[in-house]
Amino acid sequence: MTDKYTFIDLFAGCGGLSEGFLASGKFKGLAHVEWELPMVKTLRNRLESKWNHSEDEVLKRVVHFDIQESNSLVNGNWNDELIKDYGSTNHNLLIEKGLRGLVKDDKVDVLIGGPPCQAYSIAGRAQDKNSMKDDYRNYLFESFVKVVDEFKPKLFIFENVPGMLSAQPGGIKVTERVYKAFADIGYEITDSHRLKNNVYSAADFHVPQKRRRLIIVGVKKSEDLSLKGVYEKIDNQKKSEKFTVRNAIENLDKFHPLEASIKKDGKNISHQNKSSSTSKLHHIPRFHNDRDVKIFKKWVVNDMNSKSSVEKIDFYNKLMNKKSNHAKYRNLDWDKPSPTIVAHLYKDGLMFIHPDSEQARSITVKEAALLQSFPDDFKFIGGSGVCYKMIGNAVPPKMAECLANGVYDYLEENS
Repeated sequence: MTDKYTFIDLFAGCGGLSEGFLASGKFKGLAHVEWELPMVKTLRNRLESKWNHSEDEVLKRVVHFDIQESNSLVNGNWNDELIKDYGSTNHNLLIEKGLRGLVKDDKVDVLIGGPPCQAYSIAGRAQDKNSMKDDYRNYLFESFVKVVDEFKPKLFIFENVPGMLSAQPGGIKVTERVYKAFADIGYEITDSHRLKNNVYSAADFHVPQKRRRLIIVGVKKSEDLSLKGVYEKIDNQKKSEKFTVRNAIENLDKFHPLEASIKKDGKNISHQNKSSSTSKLHHIPRFHNDRDVKIFKKWVVNDMNSKSSVEKIDFYNKLMNKKSNHAKYRNLDWDKPSPTIVAHLYKDGLMFIHPDSEQARSITVKEAALLQSFPDDFKFIGGSGVCYKMIGNAVPPKMAECLANGVYDYLEENS
């Protein structure tokens, strides 16, 4: 059996992919790169509290940096502007020598990551007047390619939304750009015509959520590795048993609406935990006004999820005196996996109404995290809005762990 394989995580967020690879017990993280500070703080806290990294080590390993500055990220020698914007929380070693100084003589076996998906998502493109064609995030994959080229891992895992398959910035399919970019540096990925076969559902990997994601595996041609072989090992990790909303959140404390909202510590409170004076970390309902509380209850009691689109839209328009063309509400179903947990939750939870009509509320940060398969002891650093956002943008750790196990099995069999 090989010692633990090594990985670098790019666009690490709060650490969904890293958590899964570490939880497998088969991988060691050399670096985790992220530019949003709440995510950086969350990942550092997790590595220290759960994975026994020292405080000094997490300051080095979790790199607070903009990956678009790829050359500086890899080689160091950060200028004053980079140190001001990104270097204040980093170790001097990084400022001087970058990831190369951090990795030193270690070999990078696997590179993992998923660039921000907003430019590729179908919903995001529909809401943008130019279909996100001018969005710089269309080309963040280029930074991923540069780091792969610098460290030349055996293989990589590139995760994104299925909408990437149809994105065409500059009139050229982004998947064709990605294929060529990796081919030019000596890596093989599935060609753009067959990539649709590499869309996976998180629900197949013990995640209580119907989250579909494109998993692009790349293998180094000079290593004589089989792309098909890696995917077969990943497919072997699929589970026949599906986890549901009930499996994930039914046993959490219940919150019921107050007859009249109150103020506590300067915050408006609309719901109260009747079974206990305390609750689990992050399990605190957001404030809902009386109108929304009544709407949520009525929606669930009337089983509006099962109604036609027209009935759902009419429900909203009549209650709100609006003329919308879109349904605005949805509740989770106890005995099904959750719909995709999205970053939009930081704005409102109207599409994530709790399935218990008596609670008449949207889901909490804790519930969103559990539906993403984050461990119960995972602590997110920041206000509730930031927490919803980082959870919605994360790769489900259980799915990531299955990816890690599949990659490990393949590497062990072909080492």
